[in-house]
Amino acid sequence: MTAGVGTLLALAFLVPLGLTLGGQAREEAIADAARRSALVTGALAISTESAVVTRAIEASGGDPATRPVVHGLDVDSTGGRADSAHLAQAREQGRSLVVDVDGGVLRLDPVVLGERTAVVEVFVPDDALDAGGGRWWLLIGVAVALVGAAMLVVDRLAARAADASRALVKAALAIGDGDLGVRVEPHGPRELVEAGHAFNRMAERLVAARTEERELVADLSHRLRTPLTVLRLDAEALESDDTSVGSFSQAELDYRRGIRRIRQAIVTLEGEIDVLIKTTRKAVATEAAPPAMCDVSEVVRDRMVFWAALAGDQNRPHRVSGAQLRIPAPVPRAELAAALDAVIGNVFRYTPQGTAFEVAVSRRDGYVAIRIDDAGPGIANPDRALRRGTSDQGSTGLGLDIAKRVALQANGSVSIDRAHLGGASVVMLLADPEATPRQVSRFGLVGRMAREGREQKAGGRRWPRQRPTDG
Repeated sequence: MTAGVGTLLALAFLVPLGLTLGGQAREEAIADAARRSALVTGALAISTESAVVTRAIEASGGDPATRPVVHGLDVDSTGGRADSAHLAQAREQGRSLVVDVDGGVLRLDPVVLGERTAVVEVFVPDDALDAGGGRWWLLIGVAVALVGAAMLVVDRLAARAADASRALVKAALAIGDGDLGVRVEPHGPRELVEAGHAFNRMAERLVAARTEERELVADLSHRLRTPLTVLRLDAEALESDDTSVGSFSQAELDYRRGIRRIRQAIVTLEGEIDVLIKTTRKAVATEAAPPAMCDVSEVVRDRMVFWAALAGDQNRPHRVSGAQLRIPAPVPRAELAAALDAVIGNVFRYTPQGTAFEVAVSRRDGYVAIRIDDAGPGIANPDRALRRGTSDQGSTGLGLDIAKRVALQANGSVSIDRAHLGGASVVMLLADPEATPRQVSRFGLVGRMAREGREQKAGGRRWPRQRPTDG
């Protein structure tokens, strides 16, 4: 298309230019003939002697074959090319004539000399009329160069646009096939660069939306474990469901079979929840929006009202410390509550009944610390327990991961150490929004908290069994 349009434009401009240059060369050649003819006619106006006329003819210069020839005087006119009809026409009209002959044109200038009329003839050959004949090749070369340059430039521009368009199409097809990790390198024209940036932003939003959806499903699934744990513990507190030993009445048999069905249903429901968590939770790092604020002490008091009731049923000594004053943290209340439920739920799930536990809240060194200690067997491999999706207890391993994700959202961390009660100590550190964190080791901070706990134990403090109050 570029070649066709460029050729048409070149023809539209260069053909008229070539014709104009050709006409100008013809006019210049005839004007030169008129100049040489004027030298002879000027000499005839002075004298008609053949010697004077001959000198004027020689003075006009040029090729002897193209020198002026005078007709009608006693001067040699054998070199003339004009026939009698052309000479008679010039005499009759009394003005200059330009007539075509073989090999060129003739300029005939009549000169009235008394009763006679002489005619001065000047021959202009074709090569003089078309002295610029090579201009056509020059113009053709210019046209070819212009069209070629236009094709090269347009090809490069079109290639950039085509490459950028193909990259966008390929990336869009990949997104359609489910590959949300594909991105494009914006290039090409400005509009396609903007389209590339918009595509990348769209892909990032899709990844963030899918990740948030899966995290929400997994967290909601994990939150179901809190009431399910209560249900399982209550079912275990019922009588044995063994119907093979002893003799029972039909009512007792139905009762024990009902207990068995309840326990089997709980096991099935736990398995379904585990499968749901494992299939929906994936680690995709996204840049989160600024989190909401909540009162850590209020969240701890609220959740311990629930867990204290279950702890009383299982004869678990428990204590809450440091949750009397308002302590803000940059995390949503619901997410912090889910993290606490996940960690405390692990205590109830993986430690025997009667095992003591403690929840402590404090703020220091620019961090808000939430410590959950228990007197259970502890965690043999803390690094593995903090690794996403792994567990030494046969679960999904996402309980601690929920706590870790909430802590990371608040620019903090989660650490596991040996508790002063003898079991595991899980510490969640959250950045204090009202203080500037000091450059201290978070593990050192956890260690100080553990030492303080041991000092409290050495001081002989007693463990209350009652439910904690809200203040």
